[in-house]
Amino acid sequence: MAVDLYWLPLGAGGHSVRFNGKVFEAAVSLLERRRRCDLYHSALEVHVPEGRFTIESAPVPNANAHERGVVAEGPVGSRWAGHMRIFRYEIRCWRGGVIPDLGEAVESPQRLTEDEDTARRLLHLAPQVPTPVWGRDEFKVGEMWNSNSIISWLLVRSGLDEESVIMPSGGRAPGWDSGLVVARRQV
Repeated sequence: MAVDLYWLPLGAGGHSVRFNGKVFEAAVSLLERRRRCDLYHSALEVHVPEGRFTIESAPVPNANAHERGVVAEGPVGSRWAGHMRIFRYEIRCWRGGVIPDLGEAVESPQRLTEDEDTARRLLHLAPQVPTPVWGRDEFKVGEMWNSNSIISWLLVRSGLDEESVIMPSGGRAPGWDSGLVVARRQV
């Protein structure tokens, strides 16, 4: 029994997301008057006696959601555009699932717990993750909601100590604090 956290470089395996992430980070770091950081996307692997489950968020590639363990979906960028697949994200809790580009993970995995009850609670909570508009701050917490928000929300709601999570050196995970704040409000 275990819960492992993985840090994947934003846009690993692709060029568009990586480039756009660099532009985003350059603008934000300039506005915040700080050095640029590498950006990361987080994902989880949960090990229980029934098998290994991957939990992450990604764009909706096709209509075969059940094959990927999809437990929820939400709009990207704007609620009105969310009816089109290209403007939707999905949350996966996928038994035997694959985390794309796992080979590029940095300072991973981070073992967060070996407690079976906590691992099961985390799996049970996956379908309950909020699904506001990705890239917006609909909860008014000062930071956008994204894949990192989903993972940090799950950690807090399942009772894991988010203080034990270590960001990769020289990096940051936009959206991470959004998930923490929303989860604490709900507890």
